Amino acid sequence: MKKMFVPLAVALMLVISACGGKAAESGSSSSPSAQPSSVAPSESASASPSDSAPVEAGTITYQSENGPIDVPANPQRVIVLSSFAGNVMSLGVTLVGVDEWSKKNPRFDATLNNVEAVTDEDLEKIIELEPDLIIGLSDIKNVDKLKEIAPTVTYTYGKVDYLTQQLEIGKLLNKEAEAKAWVDDFKVRAAKAGEDIKAKIGAEATVSVIEAFDKQIYVYGDNWGRGTEILFQEMKLAMPQKVKDTALKEGYYALSSEVVPEFAGDYIIFSKFPGSDLSFTETETYKNIPAVKNNRVFEVNAEEFYFNDPLTLDFQLDFFIKSFLG
Repeated sequence: MKKMFVPLAVALMLVISACGGKAAESGSSSSPSAQPSSVAPSESASASPSDSAPVEAGTITYQSENGPIDVPANPQRVIVLSSFAGNVMSLGVTLVGVDEWSKKNPRFDATLNNVEAVTDEDLEKIIELEPDLIIGLSDIKNVDKLKEIAPTVTYTYGKVDYLTQQLEIGKLLNKEAEAKAWVDDFKVRAAKAGEDIKAKIGAEATVSVIEAFDKQIYVYGDNWGRGTEILFQEMKLAMPQKVKDTALKEGYYALSSEVVPEFAGDYIIFSKFPGSDLSFTETETYKNIPAVKNNRVFEVNAEEFYFNDPLTLDFQLDFFIKSFLG
């Protein structure tokens, strides 16, 4: 998940990002939550204690950021406590518990319908789920107690780039070849789409990713989910200078509604969390933004768009191709 998912720092940090940074500008103390294979989620990615398949005997040694750790060679009952549910699902590995934000992702509904939502403090529930592997971010609580339940591997969000993160998950799950095949294919598809998009809109045309969360507005850099990795790292589309100056380092930047036009690109990806205050979109300030007047604002549901796992990345890429190219 680099810095990823939105405000109300404690809540959203459980989403796709292990954001530790402070929010920039506007005096807001809230920070956005970060956080995101062509294999579609299937029911095989979830299971209850009674219907799990026999576990292949044996372990492998995974070189984690905290040192070597023995993990199942064929994990059958994985719990993800933050950020990486989509990464695991993309490799067809069974989940029995996930973080609340993954559980709320509408695109994961079918696969996670019977999977429990758990936190790092739900130790009794985690024990009942009988996991054979636990995955989380480096800031989760009760790591020592979790290690007594099952091998527990944590990652520091942003320590590696988002595609290398998928390769690491692949190594952990003993599916490195599958993970690498998806990464290689994705990079080719995203680069091709980027060339096609630039040919249509112009190489100098700028794109902004703006989000409404609760009563706050954010603009994003190139590494905070919500499609930013695709647009700016893979497609290499142009970013407004104001966004470069303010959002690239931290990954996000908090705005007041009055200054949104200064950060608006020729095209806008507008990410909306359900229930957020969108009153600023009714103002003349917003309506007079060229991208708005020219129907170049592409709206997305933030709950299904903010991750950067393979399943979400494939969804985002398809959305950008359809939105920019028609």
